[in-house]
Amino acid sequence: MSDNPSFVLKGILDVEIQQKPIPEIDPNEVLVEVKKTGICGSDVHFLVHGRIGDFVVEKPMAIGSNVTNVKVGDRVAMEPGATCRKCEGLQGGSLPDGTLARYYRLPSDLAYPLPPNLSLEDGAMMEPLSVAVHAVSKLGALRSNQSVAVFGCGPVGLLCMAVAKALGASRVIAVDIVPSRLEFAKAYAATDVFLPPPMEKDESKVAFSMRNAQAMKNRLGIADRGPQAIDLVLDASGAEVSIQTGIRIVKSGGTYVQVGMGNPNVNVDMFVVICKELVLKGSFRYGPGDYPLAIALAASGKVDVKPLVSHRFAFTQAREAFETTRSGKSPDGKGVIKAIISGPDVDINDA
Repeated sequence: MSDNPSFVLKGILDVEIQQKPIPEIDPNEVLVEVKKTGICGSDVHFLVHGRIGDFVVEKPMAIGSNVTNVKVGDRVAMEPGATCRKCEGLQGGSLPDGTLARYYRLPSDLAYPLPPNLSLEDGAMMEPLSVAVHAVSKLGALRSNQSVAVFGCGPVGLLCMAVAKALGASRVIAVDIVPSRLEFAKAYAATDVFLPPPMEKDESKVAFSMRNAQAMKNRLGIADRGPQAIDLVLDASGAEVSIQTGIRIVKSGGTYVQVGMGNPNVNVDMFVVICKELVLKGSFRYGPGDYPLAIALAASGKVDVKPLVSHRFAFTQAREAFETTRSGKSPDGKGVIKAIISGPDVDINDA
């Protein structure tokens, strides 16, 4: 059987829709029919560098003989980071084939049934929400009544704010250089927002970051210790100046988590890290337990993912979806937060 139209990456910025064989499944796997796929900035990053990452929601069409956690016809959210199941900590995940296709195979335990009150689009949003859960809850170890600052108001940054709020953060500060994004963040999950000042002529990034951090402390009343201190900083922008500012505004002994991807080579003031005894962590995708918590937060209404879906595309418009996400806005000028691509022959309005 070959009725499996697939969006294929042939090379850097070279994509097309091809027919591929329908995958055969093992006893512990399920075959899913793709309904909704969400794309984000990291996917575009993979596209322009010759790789692509796809995150989807599916409906099981066939199940292996040993599968008991789902049945044919269930609506499920898929955790695409399938691991080798051998490495310590379940690391070594691999994703050999893209999921922008009619059918996709995966281990059954990575197909999570969706509660009735969550739509297919909600299910597609479980991937970025799991990224936020991993960064805020697992790595950031956020506790109730702690304060958080998030740099970058894209989808992952916004969801980090939402997760922090859902877990009881007393203060959630959003930082971005685009005023409209800060407005959205304030209405969505942030308690405070900060718009960095412009860089001065011939000002170095380090000098700007020092000035920016001080301006942020002064304007928002941030202290290095005590109730007004920031317990956890997450950077979802990848911008060097955000990283440099973040380590300066987090409290002594606080935690800094790097979520966003940017220039891999940045200047970090290790004197600040050492003197403040900071805990620095990198956050990559998600891990065991993150998807179930993400689904629980969405199903309970503690995190609302619906406002983040800004653009919808048919499967045949996948290239346009990537181009729109890459440019940051659609031809009508509307800014992109999250773009959703429907599966083959699936109506874009069928949520």
